[in-house]
This record gives sequence, structure tokens and C-alpha cells, in this order.
Amino acid sequence: MERQELEQIVASVVNRIQSGTAGAAGKAPLQNKNISLEAAKDLIAKVEAKAKSMGVNAVIAVSNAGANPVAVHCMDNSYIASYDIAVNKAYTVVALKMPTSKLKGLSQPGEPLYGIQHTNQGRIVIFGGGAPLVVGDDIIGGLGVSGGSEEQDTALAEYGKEVLKEVISWL
Repeated sequence: MERQELEQIVASVVNRIQSGTAGAAGKAPLQNKNISLEAAKDLIAKVEAKAKSMGVNAVIAVSNAGANPVAVHCMDNSYIASYDIAVNKAYTVVALKMPTSKLKGLSQPGEPLYGIQHTNQGRIVIFGGGAPLVVGDDIIGGLGVSGGSEEQDTALAEYGKEVLKEVISWL
């Protein structure tokens, strides 16, 4: 193979990686620093399996980097109220760039973000169960889980954050 041909191949691969179209086998590509629908569905499936193993009927929501829902999954027998809570947790973690469990401490009386839950048309959630989805230094989306106790929801969101690497192509 000639040097020029090899350089063209390498340049093509680099361009595909930078544009997010070069997914590894079985992994969804990253689209414009946003989690893709395919990756969101794969992530939800993993979190659902973990929730089942914990005996939790959860609603699992994934938002994109703009805090807009990409996918929401309601497990059988999940609470009706969990839908809005999960979606708002996914919104909160992107909007404020922190897990909802961290926000809980910052929003208590006397703390710097006390009352923040009353902003953004009431969409800010100040208890655990939300985790930002991060690749490198970029938040590519948010994960919100609701249906169990706060500790269970937090554990499921943290689990989702940890298994993100299994469902998305790292750039």
C-alpha cells in the first residue's frame, strides 16, 4: 500500500470518528455531542435489567445535551407520577450539570441553592435519581430514574452512568 493511500484511509477514519459515524461493533455512535436514540434505548435496557434485579418498577428517562427527552421507558406497574419525575431528573442533571443527589445537599435551607426547585417551571428535582451522561468533558445527555426509594433511584442512575461506555462509541 502506498503512503498516500494509507494517509487517505487514516484521514477517512479520523473524519468518521470526529463526525460520530464510526461506531464500534455493537455500540451506538455519538451524534453531535448528543446521545443518540439508539444509545439511549440500549442504556435504558441495561438500567431496566438492573431495576428488575432490584425489584424496582421504574420509569427511565434519557435526555440529550439540550435537556430534551430522547427516550422514556415505563416499566410495567411503575408509578404514574414517576414519569414526570424521571423526565425532570434527566432535565435537571443537564440543566445544572450535576447529579440530583449532589443538588439535594446544595438546595437545603441555608445552602447556596435553597429554593432552586421553584425555578424552571418547577422542573428542577432536588433528590437523587438523576445523573449526567458524560463523554470526556462533554455532557451528552442526562439520565433520570424514578420508581424506587431515593437510594434505589440513585443507585440505578449511577449504574446507568457507569455502563454508558458499554452502549456508546467513545470518541
